[in-house]
Amino acid sequence: MVIKLLRQNRWVALLLGALLVSLSLISLLGMQTTEGEQLEAKPGFAMTALAAEGVPNPAGNKAKIISNGEPVNILSSIVYQPWNMKGEDMLSFPNIERGTTATGNPNSQSKAKTAKAPKAKTAEDTTGNKKGTHVAKSQAESLKPPTTLFFTRTKTLTQDQKDQATWTYDLSAEELLLLQKIVMAEAEGEPYEGKVAVANVVLNRLRSANFPDTITEVIYQKHQFSPVANGRLKRVNPNEETIKSVNAALHGHKAVQDDTYFFLSLKLAQDLTVHHSRTFVKKIGNHSFYK
Repeated sequence: MVIKLLRQNRWVALLLGALLVSLSLISLLGMQTTEGEQLEAKPGFAMTALAAEGVPNPAGNKAKIISNGEPVNILSSIVYQPWNMKGEDMLSFPNIERGTTATGNPNSQSKAKTAKAPKAKTAEDTTGNKKGTHVAKSQAESLKPPTTLFFTRTKTLTQDQKDQATWTYDLSAEELLLLQKIVMAEAEGEPYEGKVAVANVVLNRLRSANFPDTITEVIYQKHQFSPVANGRLKRVNPNEETIKSVNAALHGHKAVQDDTYFFLSLKLAQDLTVHHSRTFVKKIGNHSFYK
């Protein structure tokens, strides 16, 4: 009878069919909702470093789950796990650690290439001058003071030039301190290069046949260095810059030429004989240097 009724009223059959399909869809959606709630209940599900840092979902999938209180895109957190990404893809995500095993799959390894560090440049400094001179000076400052000095008849040599030396001088700790003190006493307020230049003058006199043969005798020669006469030499204590400047001079750094033997301050000097009788070389700070 029902079949006969359905045959006579086809619209009723269509209505019943649509009702059955609707009931099936409702049942299917209910099952998916239950599964989503189960996923939501699992803490940390598919929560990777990429999802945590907000990696976008290229597919535009808006389905989300909740992990540790934060919404996580399912597609981003599963498809874009590090172990599912190729080496070239990983290069697009700088926050992924390269060359390590992915945390989500301890049995797989990343094969992404590690970028090579750029080679150190040997360019010139901002002034256009090569850095070799500055490097040599800083190395001389950082080295320990030499115990032996090397000379030719006309110049002071570096430690690397000792094979050219025609005579040597053994530097004692006492004379090293005396050299530091005379530089401090004469050039305390002068720039670094001015301190090096004063040390150069003492060493130039030590080398020259026209002056005494030891550092002590050079410094204490009468009427040569005013701090010896006024007692300032005994009162000063060398500061760090003075020690560095003397050290640099002993290692061959030269602020003045090898034939420079005199210096004075035109503002303070009472005797200007050197200024009128010697050849001017250069001025550093308040000191004028002469041959």
